[in-house]
Amino acid sequence: MKLFVLLSRVPYPLEKGDKLRAYHLVKRLAQRHDIFLCCLSDQPVAPGAVEHLSSFCQHIEVVHLPRWRIILKLANAVFTRLPFQVSYFHHSAAQRQVDAAIDRFKPDHVFCQLVRTTEYVRDRWTLPKTLDYMDTLSKGMERRTETSSFWLKPLLRAETRRLIAYENLMFDLFDHCVIISAQDRDYLYHPGRTDMAVIPNGVDTEHFLPMASEPHYDLLFTGNMNYPPNIDSVLFLADRVLPLVRKERPGTSLLISGVDPSPRVRELADRDPLITVTGWVKDIRASYADTRIFVAPMQIGTGLQNKLLEAMAMCMPCITSPLANNAVGAAPGEAILIGTEPEEHAQNILRLLKSPEERDRIAINGHRFVQQRFDWQRSAAVLDALITS
Repeated sequence: MKLFVLLSRVPYPLEKGDKLRAYHLVKRLAQRHDIFLCCLSDQPVAPGAVEHLSSFCQHIEVVHLPRWRIILKLANAVFTRLPFQVSYFHHSAAQRQVDAAIDRFKPDHVFCQLVRTTEYVRDRWTLPKTLDYMDTLSKGMERRTETSSFWLKPLLRAETRRLIAYENLMFDLFDHCVIISAQDRDYLYHPGRTDMAVIPNGVDTEHFLPMASEPHYDLLFTGNMNYPPNIDSVLFLADRVLPLVRKERPGTSLLISGVDPSPRVRELADRDPLITVTGWVKDIRASYADTRIFVAPMQIGTGLQNKLLEAMAMCMPCITSPLANNAVGAAPGEAILIGTEPEEHAQNILRLLKSPEERDRIAINGHRFVQQRFDWQRSAAVLDALITS
């Protein structure tokens, strides 16, 4: 089958969740299909990215989105019903380029990741289409509204309403719709959501393996550190949880690793000598191996936290929130520790810091759980069955 894949980013290198999901699913679909990979890009493409993706894609086309066009589109979006993040990625010049690519490739099926890309193919009535919502953007926006400053709330509420309407519309226009977790599926407002296929992320257990090393840090948080839910989570950890831990263990250290840390995240290291902010690291496994406990007290956001899967795969004991674990599904108290309030997270951290045996028990159970439940090949097979049905 000739499969046209439309993404809102070039899916390499793998420093963001949507890129990770797209990369692993497309790489496995390419084992059975000819892939025409079309990527929107609002920034320079990383050196070697296209060459690497060409190793399994038949053709790659990058559609560049100039900054001035993005600003113009966002200004015009005020007078439309399109969500701002759909307008951000949809431009008339880019539409012509995508149309030309589809007409040239003549695909049998179109696969879109995120509703950010769907405007480009919504009118392709004769082409079978599959949409990977990935997570429920409207729910994520709604949660951001709750914690945002008062002057941003009206804008975010408007974006939430637009996203709800647009997500429902795209549900009706695509032949198949998939999503990352049952929790995210249930956040959609469309009455047909129960018919969606839930396709979780996997984890590369041949890459993320337990590594023998002597940890230098106590706690670790990883992720795209310019992503609002990650910023919110790490500030919650540093400002509200860590002080409680240090009342009993004053020297507790925190390592924050991940691409593009925001100024608020960088400030944490400036004011606290026991907090280290690395920014982008060449191999994130080194950060996992250098730390005793992984903590992700996610308070907002949606989707499946790849950081938790990777940490478990590397046999790290993990602590998170019900919000994050609802998508993962690990057994609380057995494969993972769960907290909601700062006091609960602090108690869980102290429990693991005090007991190497408890750290090992949670880590081993988590490692076994991830190996049994999260497999990229299995996820790609479910998607492949839908596309070829």
